[in-house]
Amino acid sequence: MKKLIGIFIVALLLSCGKNKNKFEKLKQTNWLIGNWENKLPIGTLTEKWKKENDSTFLGQSYFIKAKDTLHNESIELKQVDEDVFYIPTVIGQNNDEPIRFKLILSDDNQLVFENPKHDYPQKIVYSKITNDSIVATISGIQQGKTSQESYPMKRIK
Repeated sequence: MKKLIGIFIVALLLSCGKNKNKFEKLKQTNWLIGNWENKLPIGTLTEKWKKENDSTFLGQSYFIKAKDTLHNESIELKQVDEDVFYIPTVIGQNNDEPIRFKLILSDDNQLVFENPKHDYPQKIVYSKITNDSIVATISGIQQGKTSQESYPMKRIK
């Protein structure tokens, strides 16, 4: 009986250890959480990220010119099993359906998401410059040509 109880305790401890690290890949993206902004002469780009739960972060990205919202997208950053996905939904694009970009590379300062089948962009990269400065870059093939756009942002405190 003591042996059976010992085996049960070891199994319980091992399963708790697995659950503890279950969303470790998503945790590597914690530096993205917060409010980010870039004020430009033509308008203001804002991104807001928050933790929804252990497996999901929610983001909102929008560009406002004067009082008009020119771009608005809702984003999920979600870990499913061992994969992390960047899932934007833009009203008026892709039949208002979300598009999945898979995390293919991550470290303490960079997140790289790809979806080679998407029209544009095919790649989304977030680079942490400092704790209060990031650059979001989208790239891919657009109208038959290589294209890239970068959006530097500062943390709003």
